Amino acid sequence: MTGRVPRSARAGSLLRSAAFVSTFDRFAMPPMLVAIAVEFDASLVSVVNAAGVYFLAYGLMQPVWGLASDRIGLVRTMRLTLLLAAVATVAGTFATSPWSWGVARGLTGACFSAAIPAALIYLGDTVPAPLRQREIAGLMTGVAVGTALASASAGVLAQYTSWKVPFLVTGAMAVLLAIALRRLPEPPRSRAGQPVSVSWGRVWRSRPARLVLLLVFVEGAALLGAFTLIPPAVEAAGASTTVAGAVTAAYGVAVLLAAPLVGRLSRRTPTSHLIVLGAVAATLACVLVAVSRTPAVAVAGAALLGVAWAAMHSSLQTWATEVLPEARSLVVSLFAGALFLGSAVGTVSVGELAEAGRYSGIYWGAAALCLVLGVCASRGRADWRRPEGGPSG
Repeated sequence: MTGRVPRSARAGSLLRSAAFVSTFDRFAMPPMLVAIAVEFDASLVSVVNAAGVYFLAYGLMQPVWGLASDRIGLVRTMRLTLLLAAVATVAGTFATSPWSWGVARGLTGACFSAAIPAALIYLGDTVPAPLRQREIAGLMTGVAVGTALASASAGVLAQYTSWKVPFLVTGAMAVLLAIALRRLPEPPRSRAGQPVSVSWGRVWRSRPARLVLLLVFVEGAALLGAFTLIPPAVEAAGASTTVAGAVTAAYGVAVLLAAPLVGRLSRRTPTSHLIVLGAVAATLACVLVAVSRTPAVAVAGAALLGVAWAAMHSSLQTWATEVLPEARSLVVSLFAGALFLGSAVGTVSVGELAEAGRYSGIYWGAAALCLVLGVCASRGRADWRRPEGGPSG
């Protein structure tokens, strides 16, 4: 059994802040892709691919930081990676081409990748299973605020000042948070002596763990991929960078409003039903954007993707903390890694279609993927039972 440490309102606030800063950096990119391409005098596909490097590095480094946190501590890992991310973020503002920007963004993603998984592992180690989804839904408020502020402000700053400003702000926030995290209690490192090979072996032999990782990979390709391309899709329909950024802010607002509701529903609603709710919202969102990329329709689509994230992703996150407690750090890290690897694959694979303006085909494909994901994930969760034998919902 993993040791528990007393949790306070301050601890929850610091974890939400970690989620906020990491999310702000990530979601500042989509509204500025076109502006960055213009400044570099480069094609949109080259800038989309450079952004994909961020997601790829974000995904690949998850297991590394998860294993590191077992050895040096969750809080120390968060503080170290936030400081490194601040340096890489500022370095990216000196880029002069998609290639150099992609390198800097890749290093930034590799460092920021520790924040949210570490927060999830922290909750898994300190919060009892019956209360965990509510706490994870609370963590999503940090994600929601970061998403909304980044989406709303990045486009405006890119149009009226420079695309570099949001990243400079992110770097400053990362430094301040690394200092503030000194006040967060460090949970006992009960998995510190466990050989890496043992953890990997347990995950590999666990069919439920493999299923969760596959599902979140698909979710990354479908949900995050669909969200990342909303701003370019709206701009391709004739909207300005500012309007495109404001459209995606609806996503963050929707997560902010839906996350507490999902947290309350989780106490009396089977998790498989929450997954269905999220899948339906995601499918409808993609259908709307496939039909029209006008700002009004895109706002509705972005908001529905936010509802999907709050309902389906929080359910999969909670499942990841429960599915293999003895290897929780590795499972949660692989979970986050699979999510962003899926996002990178999804974004890069449709880069040429986006360059050609074929957004309708992209979003019809995403709608089909969301539908299949919902069926498979809800059925898998309904059939699963927690290790202690309690019903999974």
